[in-house]
Amino acid sequence: MSMNTNVPAPDQVSPLPNLLDRARNGQMSLIELFQITETLNAGGHRPQAMEFFKNWIAFNDGNPLAHVALFNYSVALSQSGDTAGAIQALRTAIKQNPLFGPGHINLGRALEDAGQAAKAIEQWRQYVQLTADVTPDRLSHKHMSLQHIGRVLEGAAILEEAENALWQAIELQPDRTEAGQHWTALRQRQCKWPALVSSEHVSIRQLIDAMSPLTLANYADDPIFQLAKAYRYYKHLVGRPDLSAVQRKPVRHKTGTGQRLRVGYVSSDLREHAVGFALCEVFELHDSGNVEVFAYYSGENRPADSTQNRIKAAVHTWRDITAMSDVDAARLIVSDEIDVLVDVNGYTKHARTKIFAYRPAPVIVNFCGYPGTMATPFHQYMITDDTIVPPENEIYYTEKVFRIACDQPLDRKRPIAPRPSRKDVGLPEDAFVYACFNGMQKITEKTFARWMEILKATPGSILWLLVGDEDVNQRLRKLAGDAGVEPERLVFAKKTPNPLHLARIGVADLFLDTFPYGAHSTAADAITSGLPVLTMPGKSFASRFCASIVNAAGAPELICSSPEEYVERAIGFARNPESLTKIRQAIADQREASVLRDMPGLAKRLEEIYWDMQGECERGETPVPDLRNLDVYYEVGREILAENVEFEDDTTYRQRYLDKLVKWNEYEPLMRDRRLWTEPKA
Repeated sequence: MSMNTNVPAPDQVSPLPNLLDRARNGQMSLIELFQITETLNAGGHRPQAMEFFKNWIAFNDGNPLAHVALFNYSVALSQSGDTAGAIQALRTAIKQNPLFGPGHINLGRALEDAGQAAKAIEQWRQYVQLTADVTPDRLSHKHMSLQHIGRVLEGAAILEEAENALWQAIELQPDRTEAGQHWTALRQRQCKWPALVSSEHVSIRQLIDAMSPLTLANYADDPIFQLAKAYRYYKHLVGRPDLSAVQRKPVRHKTGTGQRLRVGYVSSDLREHAVGFALCEVFELHDSGNVEVFAYYSGENRPADSTQNRIKAAVHTWRDITAMSDVDAARLIVSDEIDVLVDVNGYTKHARTKIFAYRPAPVIVNFCGYPGTMATPFHQYMITDDTIVPPENEIYYTEKVFRIACDQPLDRKRPIAPRPSRKDVGLPEDAFVYACFNGMQKITEKTFARWMEILKATPGSILWLLVGDEDVNQRLRKLAGDAGVEPERLVFAKKTPNPLHLARIGVADLFLDTFPYGAHSTAADAITSGLPVLTMPGKSFASRFCASIVNAAGAPELICSSPEEYVERAIGFARNPESLTKIRQAIADQREASVLRDMPGLAKRLEEIYWDMQGECERGETPVPDLRNLDVYYEVGREILAENVEFEDDTTYRQRYLDKLVKWNEYEPLMRDRRLWTEPKA
């Protein structure tokens, strides 16, 4: 954050010593100072620019705008690597003007960057306390301070305080979405129900608008609203960049020529992460005579990461684009002559969605990293499977769907430690153990209520969960007690290295999936360890993923058609463990031959799909995403979401949308689309 003005360049004829004298004698305005220093910096003369700042500040301490000069000086110091100097300049600026919001904001950021998170929070809180008045500028800076406090506290897992700071930010400016996005995600992570709570100043509608697509996937099984939310998120997050900044190249005709297809994967998660684990062996199995694989990594530096090192060794070209701008990364991809570019992030942490907006490759694909549609004009394809997206559900996605056998790649080479005993992991030997190792944010109020119903019907059984924040663990135990279940029947598994975690999963009896956001790689880990997974698919991508894994492992009988069946089956297995033993044995017997573990087949199928996409592009048949009426679907979906229906059949669900679309059309005629508002049948 820096402060500047739109002014003409300084007189290039004036000798620098004369200008320095003017700065020392109080004859140089602040605007002229900024003109000179910006010109010097642009010309590569940073030391001289710094000299001007120092002299002007030293001899103009009585100037009422000296704090602004100090602020810009701090930016220059920071850019030159002098963090301590930047901090000192900002402290001086704030002493001169204690209500100077940008100074407080940047000082907090500088302290955070220097590893002083507690001091950063203290700095922002100081500004919040100082600004009881609410002028527009101070309101904005106060909001930003609270947002930063919440962000840093969330990163430090101080969740309750983070939630409180974010709520204050929301109440100040409820239409700004970032604080609300994090606040709802924090509520979900803490199992605070209901997740959305309005106040005199903040409406449920505003909180829904602030949700990210991933937060929404945890909240509701509503693929139409998920689609509309993704579209709205894309417009807000990316917008329309200056496409002239990247020179796009036409499709290269390669089909039948013997040339290799150049495939690029863009991701921040090509490391020890669920996505890295999933794709590692796929990269190793790609046919180098058929495809040339480029990996564009946009995540944190991981020098000792064994999974990343394997990926680096497997791909033809590894590019670290973390420090590159979106436009420069897009230009690099163009220069690499990529034919098919795969987005492995979607709308997840550290995503670089704007890179794809520049269309640096003729074919752009959504695959593996994100459970849903991207709803952009530039993601033309999506790769998934028949269970997650049956043909009748393609209306919920803007991309053309290509299918593989199972949408969950896995690494058959991942090390697994020897299986521990139940005693070793803190479980009773003789109890029936239900387990769920999904993140806490996936546990909804209704999912938890089903679990409590199951535990009450199976005395002595245990629910084994992955440990969360201690306050969250205690909250769930209290909720269990309130539901009539002994709190000690909830056992929390400590975090442990991945090989040990994979080994311990199998000591449980039955994995209970969550809804509407089910297990993804976690379900594959459970099945790999021989643990049966009971799941209940809905309509959305996130709710159907686990069913795909269970089906691919050869255990379709574990897929339930309703919440009632889910509860009934879970209770039945505890009362008749022999029936579960048979399923467990069947999973073990067909483990290596299952579709879930056919990585050579998956790698081959992916290459076939990439070539099919290339062929369509060469023939001028690349699909155009249908984005019609998505703003209307959003408005309608927001009303439906407020009705809070958890689970319903497809016909009823679609009819609710249609009924509202009919009313909308009566007021404002809608263009026809390929979803629900289709052309009437003749």
